[in-house]
Amino acid sequence: MNQAINILVVEDDNDINQLLCKIIKKSEYQAQPAYSGTEAMMYLENQKWDLVLLDLMLPGMTGEEILQKLSEKGSIPVIIISAKNEQQTKINTLRSGADDFISKPFDVEEVSARIDSLLRRYNHTNEPTKQEVLTHKDIEIDLEAKVVYVNGVEITLTVREYAILVLLMTSPNKVFSKSNLFESVWNEPFHGDDNTVNVHMSNLRNKLSKANPDVEYIETIWGMGYRLKT
Repeated sequence: MNQAINILVVEDDNDINQLLCKIIKKSEYQAQPAYSGTEAMMYLENQKWDLVLLDLMLPGMTGEEILQKLSEKGSIPVIIISAKNEQQTKINTLRSGADDFISKPFDVEEVSARIDSLLRRYNHTNEPTKQEVLTHKDIEIDLEAKVVYVNGVEITLTVREYAILVLLMTSPNKVFSKSNLFESVWNEPFHGDDNTVNVHMSNLRNKLSKANPDVEYIETIWGMGYRLKT
């Protein structure tokens, strides 16, 4: 049993929460239900979590507020599961640090697959290389600790942002198309929706630029994709 994998399920609807917990336990992970934003924050402040499933419309504290606090604290993987499935809502939550978005009503098998995919990416991001540290210009990635430094200062990345940066730095001369990036980082077939890749790449670039505005780290090769800028 995967006792080390602990997942917090933040959903105020009792039936949906219990269904999500059932899906998680079927995959032999541990599930902890939380039914309000306030209850969720209590668990988040007092325990370590490997993944959070987060609804947006919650009593006490909204999902957006919780997501903001999680983004400030560090890289706990977050999957949003919400009926607020407008395209702009999805983009906004991805920009705020969510790693994935599942619309309600959801498919049970899809939820299970996305949980497994994100946990695999989070736990094995450093598999492409046996190096312990990756460096490019003044970026340094400690692969064992999953910590990123820019110009000697630690920066906070989401799981997806971290995975994209590791992928680029593992193959510094390769141009990665959007489909390359999506299929490598999300472990799913690419169906031509650019928004997910665009938002995470924009977030990553903004965080790197904020850490050191004088250096450009990632360049766009028009019509082809992205690569590290030499």
